[in-house]
Amino acid sequence: MAGKACPWAQDQALQQVLMSDWSVSFTSLYNLLRARLCPYFYVCAAQFSVLFRAAGLAGSAVPTAAIAPTTRGLREAMRSEGIEFSLPFLEEGRSRKQKNSEESLEEETPGGGSSVEDAGEPAPSDDEDDGSFSWLEEMGVQDKVKKPDTISIQLRKEKHEVQVDHRPESLVLVRGSNTFTLLNFLISCRSLVAAAGPQAGLPPTLLAPVAFRGGTMHTLKARTLSGRARLQGGFEDVFSLEVLGPVLPHSLHALTLLLGPAQRGSFRALLSPHEPSAAFNAAPPQEGVQQELPPCGLHPRTVDQLSQSPTLGKSCLRLLEMKDYCYTWKL
Repeated sequence: MAGKACPWAQDQALQQVLMSDWSVSFTSLYNLLRARLCPYFYVCAAQFSVLFRAAGLAGSAVPTAAIAPTTRGLREAMRSEGIEFSLPFLEEGRSRKQKNSEESLEEETPGGGSSVEDAGEPAPSDDEDDGSFSWLEEMGVQDKVKKPDTISIQLRKEKHEVQVDHRPESLVLVRGSNTFTLLNFLISCRSLVAAAGPQAGLPPTLLAPVAFRGGTMHTLKARTLSGRARLQGGFEDVFSLEVLGPVLPHSLHALTLLLGPAQRGSFRALLSPHEPSAAFNAAPPQEGVQQELPPCGLHPRTVDQLSQSPTLGKSCLRLLEMKDYCYTWKL
């Protein structure tokens, strides 16, 4: 049944044709993004997702690409291809720990004398901890103790990086011209296509708010419900709108612009986010020079909202409520 329902699963020639057409669509979207005719788009693969953002979005003056979740193998493959990237959540954690340690040192040494002396002492390196076994020779037992091999030492050094695999902290951020190198890397990446399951042999899904070569338009499914809710002193008519499908950021903002005046400044929205994509709320490095993004077919207020720097970090909105034209939300 699986072979009949998925004719491409066992047909290598058909898979190559699908991948070739997908590569053309992917390149078309990226060119639109570079020309700032597309504000953002998603690449939804089997093991990870990628969010490409144009210059001017999220407070960044250059194009960016965020990948989540990632693994050590994927990051090593990107490094081998010369792709420069950062791990925002890990770097933020390191800087926070360093700042806290500096503040604690300042509190312990008000005069600052001992802290300067400590700062001048060289920090112990990993090589000294892992590669120095001179003390074994002094004891005469160097031949009786098994020394760790090079791979074990390397894994120990990278244990913190490995521990974040498949977690929000594994978010990878690529900026500037490296996004083009990432484009070529993804086109030739084998892990981009699922090897088993209902999506086996199929290229990743591309989601964008604008038309692109090879793209098809799909509408979100909507269902309306009505009822009566008991309140103090009687009943009140209650109406709900259920929207199913990949609700992109601009679609959510457009719905709020519609429901605000239509519901006289009072409505509530319950959101069901795609958990792995919550890490995309990480803010890229901010530059002093800001670029204005063209409308790209979106509402100007939506473009202004998307241009702001994200502040949610690893969290995402789950409840959005408007009352008297004022918003409140929960994460």
